[in-house]
Amino acid sequence: MSDGKFPYFKQVAIGALAGIGTLALILVGFTVSGVTTNSAPAPQQTQALASATPTTSVTPNATRTCSVATQAADPRLATFSGIVINADTDEVLFDRNGSTPAATASTMKLLTAVAALNVLGPNYRVETKVYSDSTDPGSIYLVGAGDPTLSRLPAGKQSVYKDAPKLADLAIGVKAALGATPVTKITLVSTAFTGATWEPSWERTEQTQGFMSEVTALQVDGDRANPSAETSARSTAPVNNAGKWFKAALGATAANATVVTGSLPNGATQLTSVLSQPISQWVKHMLLVSDNTQAEFLARLVSLKQGFDGSFSSISAAFKRALTSTSIDSSNLIIKDGSGLSDYNSVPPIYLAKLSKLIMSGAGNYQVVLQGLPIAGESGSLSARFKGANVDASGHIIAKTGWIKHGYTLAGIINSQDGTHLVFAVYALGNVKDDAKQAIDDLVTAMYRCGNTLSNQ
Repeated sequence: MSDGKFPYFKQVAIGALAGIGTLALILVGFTVSGVTTNSAPAPQQTQALASATPTTSVTPNATRTCSVATQAADPRLATFSGIVINADTDEVLFDRNGSTPAATASTMKLLTAVAALNVLGPNYRVETKVYSDSTDPGSIYLVGAGDPTLSRLPAGKQSVYKDAPKLADLAIGVKAALGATPVTKITLVSTAFTGATWEPSWERTEQTQGFMSEVTALQVDGDRANPSAETSARSTAPVNNAGKWFKAALGATAANATVVTGSLPNGATQLTSVLSQPISQWVKHMLLVSDNTQAEFLARLVSLKQGFDGSFSSISAAFKRALTSTSIDSSNLIIKDGSGLSDYNSVPPIYLAKLSKLIMSGAGNYQVVLQGLPIAGESGSLSARFKGANVDASGHIIAKTGWIKHGYTLAGIINSQDGTHLVFAVYALGNVKDDAKQAIDDLVTAMYRCGNTLSNQ
């Protein structure tokens, strides 16, 4: 994005993706009459390709006469691609370049969620620790391990990350361990992640407008200026900010302490620690409001857990290894980040549709993902969408939204009007404006109304 070059579609042909056996459709609260899986409250022209030759074989059926060609040709969709699959039969009902890899925007978070749950598990927690120097007890070390939810807010006040660990609790532990010994020096350790803290293809406006922080192993409240606001300006110095807030939490015992960055010395003694919320809670929040910071930190944790170095360059290999258990071919995916902010992520719609079928099953850890996804007209980043003429689809679509400067996307599950379970992904890329969201909603609503009679014409 930063250099203005946008790879709309990588012309990389991919073979048929590995088939997915029919899964039990265990949809807790996801019924023909509506979706009730998520009770959490509410968080993006070239000629359209509506007439393009399908890239996968669409199963012929004389009863499929319900066309969405008009909606798919809406110029607001710019360069359009998409796919719809009958989740009950695995039949491809609608396909417009659905096997062509392209930029995902925040639908990338579906991959991040599955990778994190596969590798870390839903109960994994990140531990932030404080150590003292064995030769100088007043010299302490605040060591980050990749928890952006650590909060500067006092006890009893919630940040955007519900039940987040608190600097105040670390301060209590330090003072209890040191007794009357004052803190003379605070060293901030943020070495768990390696490499750059900002992906070069990201727009810096994502930071200044409050959608993304630098990726540092130590930070507080996702480096938000306002820890209670999901969208809040971020700085270029999250580690230093963490030190400032930690010193403030320590109060008089650290009044004269200097704050520096460094590494943990050999022989340091642990004084105290706090644990993050379980990763299942991170995943649900990340999906519901499309939290970019949580997505990137999950990506780093997936990398580290598998023996990689926690850098941007490690994410692609780490994710592909983490997603092996899905049995969906990931060999042609290009994964630049965990959030989807990069224009250079490249995933075909069919991959997201097939991943959505696994999520739809609700089996094992997929239930966590299902519970976190926004519901059309009801929650998260879909709470204000599928209104007006599309209100009949409200409550029947559970999906991940996506938005970057050059694209809008949507991928997930349609509980269609005739009771058919559909999985889908649609991309509107290129010279798009905000009204592309409305065009996507119009198209997906039409798919909802068609159900199993959806035509590829």
